[in-house]
Amino acid sequence: MEIKPYIRLNGITKTFGPVVANNNINLDVKKGEIHALLGENGSGKSTLMSILSGIYQPDSGTVCLGDKQMAFTSPKDAIDAGIGMVHQHFKLVDVLSAKENIIAGQKGSFFVGGKELTRKITSIAEKYGLSIDPDKKIYNMSVSEKQTVEILKVLYRGADVLVLDEPTAVLTPQEIRVLFKILRNMKNEGCAVIIITHKLGEVMDISDRVTVLRKGESIKTVNTCDTNIRELTEFMVGRSISLDLDCPTVDSAIKHTILEVKDLTVRNHVDHINVLNKLTFSLSSGEILGVAGIAGSGQKALCEVITGLEKVASGELVFNSESLIGMSPKDIIRKGISMSFVPEDRLGMGLIGGMDITDNVLLKSYQNMPGAFINRKEGRLKAEEIIKQYDINTTGPAQIVKKLSGGNIQKVLLGREIALSPQLLITAYPVRGLDIGASYNIYDMLNEQKQKGVGILFIGEDLDILLELSDRIMVLHGGEVMDIVDPKTTTKEEIGMLMMGHKESKGEVQAS
Repeated sequence: MEIKPYIRLNGITKTFGPVVANNNINLDVKKGEIHALLGENGSGKSTLMSILSGIYQPDSGTVCLGDKQMAFTSPKDAIDAGIGMVHQHFKLVDVLSAKENIIAGQKGSFFVGGKELTRKITSIAEKYGLSIDPDKKIYNMSVSEKQTVEILKVLYRGADVLVLDEPTAVLTPQEIRVLFKILRNMKNEGCAVIIITHKLGEVMDISDRVTVLRKGESIKTVNTCDTNIRELTEFMVGRSISLDLDCPTVDSAIKHTILEVKDLTVRNHVDHINVLNKLTFSLSSGEILGVAGIAGSGQKALCEVITGLEKVASGELVFNSESLIGMSPKDIIRKGISMSFVPEDRLGMGLIGGMDITDNVLLKSYQNMPGAFINRKEGRLKAEEIIKQYDINTTGPAQIVKKLSGGNIQKVLLGREIALSPQLLITAYPVRGLDIGASYNIYDMLNEQKQKGVGILFIGEDLDILLELSDRIMVLHGGEVMDIVDPKTTTKEEIGMLMMGHKESKGEVQAS
């Protein structure tokens, strides 16, 4: 017998000023299923789920649970109706324990005895296969443990509909496997689970059905078993895209060591803790050295120390047989090192949003111009060249950068660095927030530079891409190099173990 949908969103429209985030979206979800909500950044996924969880109210359309139409005015209304949302950025108090976070804000929570509370939390955890120490402080937890607390928090409040926003963004492969087991347990207990994601492989692995959004509209809902990654990509983007990614070989005649790092240590300015601890590695011309690690493993410090933005406490940092220690960022740029670092806000470092493309291109090259005056004509010609070469969608070099889309901003940033003809290109999170088409354009740009003999330090988040694109992968944990592995002979699981601080020794896994 066909199971009737439990959640029905009909004709949902939501605008923020002139921006239409959701446009007449329809979605239905059944109990006892895992439903993936798939779409690129800006497609309206999070807005739609924020409406379901009471954070926003729709401008038009209806939300129904079972046969009842709902009118949520707050997240409390939604949780009272059995809907809980676990956000990408956790909402936990670090100095409190798991159980204190779970009951925080609950009516009468201070009257629940410690043993009784622990018993209740443990009972819920066992029912769904979650593992947590109720008395453990949040600041002592891993990312996956914090996520488990967030899930327990909504289950404790009686939720039987769970919405997760990009739940695997910062998890290792092992942690993802544990999460998926929990979600399947919840499905088997009759819960409705909705996952907001843009990771196609995970959609195919975990979901029963998938709804694709594009530019604020619902495009298609399909059974996962009846579709494939290429078809889902086409639904997301609106056209066919090649997902083939090369790792081209480079003539050995142009390969030589350009960067040597030995026992490199960098200390935090505040508490003088080592953020990088005795790093040792090398990088050759015509090579992409991938860097993997959970967030905060030393990636930012590594970028900054090589480009002169961070001081070396001890160790060696040698570029083309010349020490970089003590050089200014300006001198290091002149040596042929370029950095494209993409933080959460790609305008936060590298580009100035209020300036036009020409002036942003000139930011890095003005110090090489002779005389006291900046040659804006030369800058404009360079900007036009970058726009044409990287197919940047813009009105021209005079367009203000912050008015470009995320993908086009990133093309300007990388295009400017490449235009400096670097020998070493450091690129961190180059496709963060970009759509699939723009992401693969960036990968092609990096491969093109590699074939020209440029050495590339590529710090990434997606292990599948790191394995396909890199010649070698360096895994960081706690500011240390766990290992440098060959993508052809390693697996995501092995990299995941290293990311968590375990290295293999004589066939046994040991904690670092």
